[in-house]
Amino acid sequence: MSQFRIAVVQPRTAPPPDDEANVAAAVAWIARAAAEGADFVCFPETYPGPWRMPATFDPIPPLAEAAARHKLHAVFGTIAAIDPARATAHNLIVMAYPDGREPARYRRTHPNGPWLYTGGKYWEFQYVAGNDFPVFDTVHGKVGLAMCSEVYMPEVTRALALRGAELIFMPAGVNKRRLWESWRTLLYARAIENLALVVSTQNMVAATDRGLALIAAPEEILYESTVPGMGVVEVGLDRIRSLRAGRDGVGSSADCAAKQGVLSEQWQRPELYDVILPRPLPRAAE
Repeated sequence: MSQFRIAVVQPRTAPPPDDEANVAAAVAWIARAAAEGADFVCFPETYPGPWRMPATFDPIPPLAEAAARHKLHAVFGTIAAIDPARATAHNLIVMAYPDGREPARYRRTHPNGPWLYTGGKYWEFQYVAGNDFPVFDTVHGKVGLAMCSEVYMPEVTRALALRGAELIFMPAGVNKRRLWESWRTLLYARAIENLALVVSTQNMVAATDRGLALIAAPEEILYESTVPGMGVVEVGLDRIRSLRAGRDGVGSSADCAAKQGVLSEQWQRPELYDVILPRPLPRAAE
């Protein structure tokens, strides 16, 4: 299908200890998104929750059921407990499917843990990084999942794009404060350098929060909002696919606002990867 709709939800989020209330709110947002013709609905990182260990509820079954009932894809955040006694957990972005199949999961890979989610106002768990970059087929195109400050690690979205992801969801956590401008710039940059659609949003916890909901295409930002609520945007992947299949040339800037073919052999030199990041030679056995 060449055109489809993405609903980006920037919710008023109930922080812990009241985060379980977000589950019912998320189910209601899914119904509203479906009523507006959305094929995907994207929620923030760790929305609806839980935000802390021990994880006292699991939002995946009710959101997966709502996605199947309303026939759309729902992208949302939660944590997956590893060892409750040690409070270890993966941070997940989950995508529920309209046909009710087992939801897709991405375990945050960057940075190294566990400092990222300890000692703060909202999160409290011993984060364990994942090691995989899965991509997922949908009827609309191939989807990659990432999250939050991984936007500062271009390797994450590049890994997804090289695996074929055309639509990359990168939901974020909370108010960006002084990082807002660089965060917005990097979301757009990830779309430009990977010739992908990049979608993000965040939790609005305090009345003074400045939101960062955004859909970026390689050649323009299609949607952005700093306030609570939901935006529904019609998008397509035909232009993405054309830019990926094309080759950059001397006159390309007359017709293209992003460089064509940057994932192809015209630009990529995988034989230099070990030069870019030299690996130590393995030691011979004693």
